[in-house]
Amino acid sequence: MTLPADVRFPSIDGLRAFEAAARLGSFERAADELNVTASAVSKRVSTVEDLLGASLLVRGGKVLGLSALGKEYLEQVRAALGLLAAVPLHRRASQRVERLRVCAPPTFARQILVPALASFTRAQPQIELEIVLSVPYLDQGADDAQIEVRHGDLAAHGGDVLMQDRVVPLASPSLLSTHGPLSAAADLAGLPLLRTPLEPWAPLFDVAGLGRLEEPAVGPRLVDLGLLLEAAASGQGVAPGRPSLARQWLRSGALLPLFGIQAEARTQYYIATASPQGPASVFADWLREVCAAAAQEGAELLSRRS
Repeated sequence: MTLPADVRFPSIDGLRAFEAAARLGSFERAADELNVTASAVSKRVSTVEDLLGASLLVRGGKVLGLSALGKEYLEQVRAALGLLAAVPLHRRASQRVERLRVCAPPTFARQILVPALASFTRAQPQIELEIVLSVPYLDQGADDAQIEVRHGDLAAHGGDVLMQDRVVPLASPSLLSTHGPLSAAADLAGLPLLRTPLEPWAPLFDVAGLGRLEEPAVGPRLVDLGLLLEAAASGQGVAPGRPSLARQWLRSGALLPLFGIQAEARTQYYIATASPQGPASVFADWLREVCAAAAQEGAELLSRRS
């Protein structure tokens, strides 16, 4: 049968969103089932309504209701989705794909998670990952993520520490050439120090015997650990950096550790999972291995460059 060229059809995602929201009574519950955000469900339903030129759901109460047209349309949608679900190829594909939403801080995602993703995809092709970024300083994650990597107060949220990071003073060769020679850890006091609310200098000051030195009060506040390392690599100052995150700069020699000193980081990266089983558990186990390897490489690079 040939269909008229001017006929417009709603997307399958839109129909599934409408059916789930109507059946479960809320965008939030539908979002959990479909592994998307509540906002995405609402937008998909609105797209279907715009195409039909009529409201399908009655919004405003605690539970979504169906309009008169919505009740009629729901039966037709269920029938259509049922026919599609009965196609053997579709059923095989839906059984094969498991979706997992992962939320992580920006620098952790860029320096540790994303470079290793190919190994996870090869080992677990049936798990479809969606990676989103959190805002660590504001402690804002993604409410609908099944896996969340956090950097901050472990006691406030709970989870498992991924690696015991240490902090070292890192500087570029160009900065050292203009501020040398340096002979002792106490020379930190005379160097331009970069500042970030995410990584205080205090632990390194204590190790260097500079316990009375205050945190730097001038220069831009870099509210991202990746920006901190970029600023140090461009010669703007010395950074309190984590070797696990600074591996690419340590490998290339763009950053060098100073004075052979290090201190335990005040905060650690930790992981929280929505479920101890299934894809979330598989991903969490893989990520722990990735973090262990990153910490090991960072330590080796540190000893090689010291």
